[in-house]
Amino acid sequence: MINNLDLTFLTKEQVENLGILKNDGIRVAITDFSLLLGVETFLFNNQICLWWWTKTSNNSNYACTCDIDRINGFDWEAITRRNGGIRPAIKYSSIKNMVQNEKKVNGIKEVEFGEYPQTIVSKDESDELDKLYSINALLITGKNYTTDSYHYLQIGPSFSARTHTEYEYNGSKYIRFVADLNCKEKFLSDGRKLEINKPYWVKVEPVIWLVDENDDIALCEKVIASGLQFDNKDIYYGEFSKTNIKWFMDTYLSKDLIYDLNVDLSLTKPKVEENKMLNPYGFEFSKPSDEDMLKGSIESGVAVYLHGLSGDGKSARVKEYDKDAEIIYLLNSTPEAIIGKSVYKESTGEMIDIKPTWLVNLEEKCKREPDRLHVLFFDEISNAPKSVQGLAFNIILDREVNGKWRLPDNARVVAAGNEAEESIAANKIAKPLYGRFAHIYIKTTLDSWLKWASKNNIHPAIYSYIACKGESVLRTKYDGKKPNADPRKWEMASKVLYQTKNPNMLKSLVGEEITNEFIMFCKQRVITLEDVLNNNYEKEKVEQLNLAEKYATIMNLSQVDEENLECVRDFVSLMGREFLATFDSLWVHGDKERLEIIADLKSGNKLVRGK
Repeated sequence: MINNLDLTFLTKEQVENLGILKNDGIRVAITDFSLLLGVETFLFNNQICLWWWTKTSNNSNYACTCDIDRINGFDWEAITRRNGGIRPAIKYSSIKNMVQNEKKVNGIKEVEFGEYPQTIVSKDESDELDKLYSINALLITGKNYTTDSYHYLQIGPSFSARTHTEYEYNGSKYIRFVADLNCKEKFLSDGRKLEINKPYWVKVEPVIWLVDENDDIALCEKVIASGLQFDNKDIYYGEFSKTNIKWFMDTYLSKDLIYDLNVDLSLTKPKVEENKMLNPYGFEFSKPSDEDMLKGSIESGVAVYLHGLSGDGKSARVKEYDKDAEIIYLLNSTPEAIIGKSVYKESTGEMIDIKPTWLVNLEEKCKREPDRLHVLFFDEISNAPKSVQGLAFNIILDREVNGKWRLPDNARVVAAGNEAEESIAANKIAKPLYGRFAHIYIKTTLDSWLKWASKNNIHPAIYSYIACKGESVLRTKYDGKKPNADPRKWEMASKVLYQTKNPNMLKSLVGEEITNEFIMFCKQRVITLEDVLNNNYEKEKVEQLNLAEKYATIMNLSQVDEENLECVRDFVSLMGREFLATFDSLWVHGDKERLEIIADLKSGNKLVRGK
């Protein structure tokens, strides 16, 4: 039985000898929870922890720290400051029988053990959680997480506990955190700048440990806590067990990492049969994306209705699945265009039925590619007159056109419409028609738009501006009096900017206020992707860029393709590792394949085209 985890820091010698650091040393992430607690600016975002406290003494009022990029190089940092982060180690043998999800990444063994707040949730998800929080609709799990409430510049007092309650919603766990002065001028891993006194939600996730079985050490992959003093004494003599940071790990961190501290270490992981009892049907419980739900419904033969605001990319998502989708714009369609017509043939005196053009096209595509699904897309169905909706309803319900022609077996139906509160022309969908669809509610978030924009040649100035300013400029409120911004308008603005090279032209698309702000943004000094790829810059000029200009530059560069990624990362590293971490996060956009590419580069592997 154990009462707490024996978390510790490593000695200088252990750090030098630890194989997992030598092989994978710079693949170190910093949790958003740690960031919210006040890690200094050089610890922004994911991937790199600059300095390490170790147990080693140098008999002064400074403690030895290790630069992860230089395993044999050491520097010093005052022990009373609160700008360090905790990346603890533990004897692997003490948790070996309780770990989950073992795997190898870049040759390093990874395991999951314990849970801790780590990743910031999106603005939309945060707003939803806050609404539920305000009406006490969230389940309190009974678990809390403890941090130091002192500002990270305070060096005198040792510790003042602040408790963060854990909540559960839809099977996931979260903590709520109100940004304070510790968070001033900080950026989250999704690019958002923290706003003082604004609430944020951080998701509680399994903690990943890197394992060196030869040395019996499991090292936490991430810096998971911060804003803590190493010690508040004048001199450190190497008595690590008596330091403030060791006390915090024993008193709070070790208990926060696991639920039940009375764990029998002899217990092994559940057997396969027990796991099957917990999931007898072998389901996958991960949260699907909008694209996953669209794909799953189409391939299951279920008609899909895409809901969303104007400009949210409903049509674009359909075309991503089937670039040759047959589209019917119902708002301006006539009955003949939808169900065909009958004409009199004078030579025979017979009425001849003529198929609608869309059906002829769809049949040809489906016949030409019988092993591929093709989409019949009814766009603007909510804006169509009731009579036209009725014609579409017969096709959706019976997969039959005008009672005469059936849809091909490999044809699938998708519809889309605007919400009634957004469009005065929107008509309520009849209940029988509504019930024939799987309903997917599209929300274009900042991250999803940037991911799309990086692959669709959106002008780098627009990309950089939206990446810097966030969702407040991606979509602005429509008042019916002047132009507003939305994702579709920015795509149009990109085309205009490429053609005219005059930002003032955007006033007719996104409005005067946004355009003026965009022009001011564009007047900042930045080094473009073209400059970097052509080596058209001076190192001194890079160093002279201010903070805002550096961020504008890396956001511009984050549109780089895989072929030129190494070159751009080498350039961004000139600005400092915090900017390289931000660049990596922007370039990855949550894409697993891109994450693996970045991991390869960090481990020293060269990119191979076509990987």
